[in-house]
Amino acid sequence: MATSFCTKNALSLSTTYHHHHTCTNSFLKPISRDFLVSFPKSGSFSSLGRFELNASRSLRVSAASSATPVVDQSPSKTTSGAPTIVEVDLGNRSYPIYIGSGLLDQPELLHRHVHGKKVLVVTNTTIAPLYLDKTISALTDGNPNVTVESVILPDGEKYKNMETLMKVFDKAIETRMDRRCTFVALGGGVIGDMCGYAAAAYLRGVNFIQIPTTVMAQVDSSVGGKTGINHPLGKNMIGAFYQPQCVLIDTNTLNTLPDRELASGLAEVIKYGLIRDAEFFGWQEKNMPALLARDPSAFAYAIKRSCENKAEVVSQDEKESGVRATLNLGHTFGHAIETGFGYGQWLHGEAVAAGMVMAVDMSYRLGWIEDSLVKRVDRILKQAKLPTAPPEIMTVEMFKSVMAVDKKVADGLLRLILLKGPLGNCVFTGDYDRKALDETLHAFCKS
Repeated sequence: MATSFCTKNALSLSTTYHHHHTCTNSFLKPISRDFLVSFPKSGSFSSLGRFELNASRSLRVSAASSATPVVDQSPSKTTSGAPTIVEVDLGNRSYPIYIGSGLLDQPELLHRHVHGKKVLVVTNTTIAPLYLDKTISALTDGNPNVTVESVILPDGEKYKNMETLMKVFDKAIETRMDRRCTFVALGGGVIGDMCGYAAAAYLRGVNFIQIPTTVMAQVDSSVGGKTGINHPLGKNMIGAFYQPQCVLIDTNTLNTLPDRELASGLAEVIKYGLIRDAEFFGWQEKNMPALLARDPSAFAYAIKRSCENKAEVVSQDEKESGVRATLNLGHTFGHAIETGFGYGQWLHGEAVAAGMVMAVDMSYRLGWIEDSLVKRVDRILKQAKLPTAPPEIMTVEMFKSVMAVDKKVADGLLRLILLKGPLGNCVFTGDYDRKALDETLHAFCKS
């Protein structure tokens, strides 16, 4: 059984935090065919420059300004600056991730990625009153030839289905969107996934842009081209890999994000530290209070570092044939919780947090990690105000029945992402003792 390994990485620009804390990082070598990641001792660059890895699929990270983008805490004020740019390197389908505050007030960023005269903005009832007008202005200011339409969907994971998706197609056909049109996803992960899937399917593929407005979407789901909808029997079972033209992350949109949504997104940030970036995990342990307090510099850094991690993995394994699967730590258990408990009962990050605890517990039962790491994971998730156990309604049989149709099942074998070795190391494998899985499920379920 082939096993993919991931070790810690650090794909970061030198970044100065709030006041005087500075963090620097080193770089990864390219991932080989067996998905082993190793580290060079050399390789660094100034935050003003550009560093390119010598690989056929290299990650190029550039900073358009010397200062870390800062989130303006006041919704009434906007501070715009040149964005930090992380590039997802996929050959001729490469695209930039723009990160900074006030980016919706910089129309030229979107204009360079809109090639036709028609745009359809897909958003929801929560985000539309807050950011739809601003987004339309960003698309049309100085660009009078562009016509913008919008479709406003109901908000929530329970609406991530075929019926809701049809509303996007209805609007696109009614307004005669053509093959040169661009779809724009304005919202969180649900909107991004549905808009991207609609773009992949409409006229057999039209351009789309991601404008994520939640932590979850900004650090994870908007990057990498995973699109799709849920089925009653399984989460994200219907979808496509379809890359955007760009991802525009205006960190000012987090000003209006509820605390629960903010915490949910931090689950994915924590994940990156556990599977591949031990230094980042250590930074999170020290800075979690700042993140929960919405410290601008801390959040700017967490988003950038997360995007760098995600971009590097996607550049190496776009279609999730190996190392990209490791980004799903805790997701097999978490998706079972979402499906079994009911879509939308728990936020995605909440389910993933409980799922990560279960994956870590199983890793420990297999003898693959130290007890100290189990305790660190439990501590940081509690610090982030995230659940560390599944809801009581979940039974062993509910977990097993949903996990049996997980996308990572191959030839009837459930493959899992588990931690193995020091912090920052993990495996994607089906080669594990089934007894450990049963013990973990029984430890977290009453029946």
